[in-house]
Amino acid sequence: MSTVLTVGVGADLVARFAHACDGDVVSLGVEALDADGGLFARVAEAGSPGVTVLGPDVPEERALALATRADVLAAPTCIVMATSSTDPDLWMRAMHAGVRDLLTADAHQDHVDGVVARGAEWAEARREALRETSGDRGHRLVVVGSAKGGVGKTTVSTNLAVGLARSGQGSTVLVDLDVQFGDVASALALAPEYTLPDTVHGAASTDPLVLKSFLTRHDSGLYVVAGSDSPAAGDAVTAAQVARLLDTLAQEFRFVVVDTAPGLSDHTLTALERATDLVLMSSMDVPGVRGMRKELDVLTELDLVPRGRHLLLNGSDSAGGLALADIEDTLGAPLDLVLPRSTAVPLSTNTGVPLLAGGSRDQVARGLQALVDRFLPEPAPARKGVLGRLRVGAR
Repeated sequence: MSTVLTVGVGADLVARFAHACDGDVVSLGVEALDADGGLFARVAEAGSPGVTVLGPDVPEERALALATRADVLAAPTCIVMATSSTDPDLWMRAMHAGVRDLLTADAHQDHVDGVVARGAEWAEARREALRETSGDRGHRLVVVGSAKGGVGKTTVSTNLAVGLARSGQGSTVLVDLDVQFGDVASALALAPEYTLPDTVHGAASTDPLVLKSFLTRHDSGLYVVAGSDSPAAGDAVTAAQVARLLDTLAQEFRFVVVDTAPGLSDHTLTALERATDLVLMSSMDVPGVRGMRKELDVLTELDLVPRGRHLLLNGSDSAGGLALADIEDTLGAPLDLVLPRSTAVPLSTNTGVPLLAGGSRDQVARGLQALVDRFLPEPAPARKGVLGRLRVGAR
């Protein structure tokens, strides 16, 4: 019989749950929800119980919010509410929140037995579904990098991640690995409760379910590991911690997109060791192009160029005095994607609405969608036959 975790449940009802599961009960007070990691850390500590009961001592709205969070995170534990409320609409609200069963604080033993049996069956079915999902092939870890700053790397990273999340092809997480000055949260208009340092310490660093509860969710369905608010705290994150974080995320998500700091820091090299793809970027200027060539040479020498390599030129403008052919000669390789300069980009950045989230028909948005299509199983019908280099608005 499955373990049952109770939080804020009276002694008499706890005893009935113990009877229903042969004594395999972990009973906690409501204060456990305020300890480090909250409910999901307690679930992990209890050995991933099949049933988690939120009792009358847990405020009703908080219990419903926790149930919703558990549903969003696909937590393999069945959330049950034990309540003394007489509100006739509670069952409907609880169902919408993701509560799987509702019972009164004075429920009879046969009712409790049924709740435990149904909950254990549901939890096992969810675990099986998660095992099947984790066994799916085609997982991608995409590093977005550049030799120099100011080339639009975060714009590309956020739009790529949002596009993948909206594609319906699998769960997506974006990691802000610019540990000192990352601004992914700003680019997505997010106010994260937790940031990168929080995800690599404590229970979040060892348990995937707790880690998921530390991620910030975007309206597109994208999950985000936001950059640190403090450069000092971000700089304290080690390469080993980044490795463990990325390894865990790669097991939990179909797509992992990593926005890196300019250059080749230890954190970036750690990400590249695990990458299936590299989107290497440059702006349309001589220092940027030379920097891209140098970075490509170094990564080739280190054998850190993934099989999926995508060279992207951002901010193409014929008035800049550089020809695309000359840039490709300097790189010693063809460009895969060229994005034009556009006034839609700074507007998107300043409002925190990625082009691919706002329904933009701008040329840059079309180019970013073409980049997204490179990581999907099949190109979108309207773009079939677009092979090799794609120059959007290039002249």
